[in-house]
Amino acid sequence: MYKDSRCQSMLALRALLWFVLQAVPVSQDPLHHWNPVHLRPAVLRPCGNHRSPRYLPCVEALGTASGLVHSARHGQPDMMMQTLIHLLKCNIGTGLLGLPLAMKNAGLLVGPVSLLAIGILTVHCMVILLNCAHHLSQRLQKTFVNYGEAMMYSLQTCPNAWLRTHSVWGRYTVSFLLIITQLGFCSVYFMFMADSLQQMVEEAHVTSKTCEPRKILVLTPNVDIRFYMLTILPFLILLVFIQNLRVLSIFSTLANITTLGSMALIFQYIMQEIPDPRNLPLMASWKTFLLFFGTAIFTFEGVGMVLPLKNQMKHPQQFSFVLYLGMSLVIVLYICLGTLGYMKFGSNTQASITLNLPNCWLYQSVKLMYSIGIFFTYALQFHVPAEIIIPIIISQVSESWALFADLSVRTALVCLTCVSAILIPRLDLVISLVGSVSSSALALIIPPFLELITFYPEDMNCITIVKDIMISILGLLGSGQMSRNNLLEM
Repeated sequence: MYKDSRCQSMLALRALLWFVLQAVPVSQDPLHHWNPVHLRPAVLRPCGNHRSPRYLPCVEALGTASGLVHSARHGQPDMMMQTLIHLLKCNIGTGLLGLPLAMKNAGLLVGPVSLLAIGILTVHCMVILLNCAHHLSQRLQKTFVNYGEAMMYSLQTCPNAWLRTHSVWGRYTVSFLLIITQLGFCSVYFMFMADSLQQMVEEAHVTSKTCEPRKILVLTPNVDIRFYMLTILPFLILLVFIQNLRVLSIFSTLANITTLGSMALIFQYIMQEIPDPRNLPLMASWKTFLLFFGTAIFTFEGVGMVLPLKNQMKHPQQFSFVLYLGMSLVIVLYICLGTLGYMKFGSNTQASITLNLPNCWLYQSVKLMYSIGIFFTYALQFHVPAEIIIPIIISQVSESWALFADLSVRTALVCLTCVSAILIPRLDLVISLVGSVSSSALALIIPPFLELITFYPEDMNCITIVKDIMISILGLLGSGQMSRNNLLEM
């Protein structure tokens, strides 16, 4: 076996690095076997004088986009309830807390109706993605086709010769959008934690034991919010250095517990003594509605997880029921929290509903619990861009520099999310911008286009063609206009 201790440490590191190699060397195509949301057993390059690659025995599977962690030795989950829980988990994040402000930007009537319509459209696009992946896996006789692979294989069979020649860029595009989306999530996490920490610290002297409605306090910030971001930065850098997936699974469980507890307290408060909603506008302006659209798209974070969740089920044919049930619960939760939160706080609704909670220690604990959950979820969301970028960087350096390169890239990516949060210190605008640019592309623009190029050679129905074109155009127009408005606001 490997006697060189340095060689053994490198092998252990590479086992955590999502390096799926079959027959094509990394130097030819670093993303050839990359799977954006599912870690498979990695084939390692020889270390030292050993010429034959080996599999390590403790490689685990990680659904990084949702914080889903499984041990490869324990097999696939065979319970529908497990898949349902994971589906709910990967759709409930920081965007949920911004829905009351989104309702304010759309109006009391237009907001819930539009959120329902966006939810139905998003679920339909998820179904499109599942159908295309299933069709391509059968055509190519593959067990599993991920998002990027589905895009590439569809382009390889489309009528246009130029698209066929450049089909690999379809996968690269999906990879790039996933990186932007996940780093956008991490930047939003930075801002959310800094906002909550600043409010807890600077309002500590006026926080009471009795929970009364929050009064509008004119408090001059003692410390700039950027200081809190920089305070959190070293802890997040140390957190992403943890590459033991079993430890990260513990963090995921802790994040779920704290999130559940904080959501229970939020609903318990906003359902009490709701003011008369007749004074609230039923429809807002078109400019603010675009902010609503971006926030709503951002909130539906789970489009990238539907394929691996289906693949991990013992009976994948049952996933359709799980998807419709889970997303129905998610949409109801979104509409209830957004509408009730807006009705409760009205024109004083903040970018995050936690910033509207009373100044008492009970509801300050909500901010603390949700921040703890977001802190640990950061490492899990961070895995997606890290496991795409790090293998490419490591393939370009010698093995003696591999560990240094790994840690340097992780540090640089965390600092990048921190700098993004510092440059754009408005939580609502960043959520809307990420939703308008990358989330809308992954959730609304690409799936209809994928269906067109996958099934067009097989005599598609004209109604389906028109429907897909309209959805893609809607996504493109909404994304472009929202991005323009968000950039002007910044």
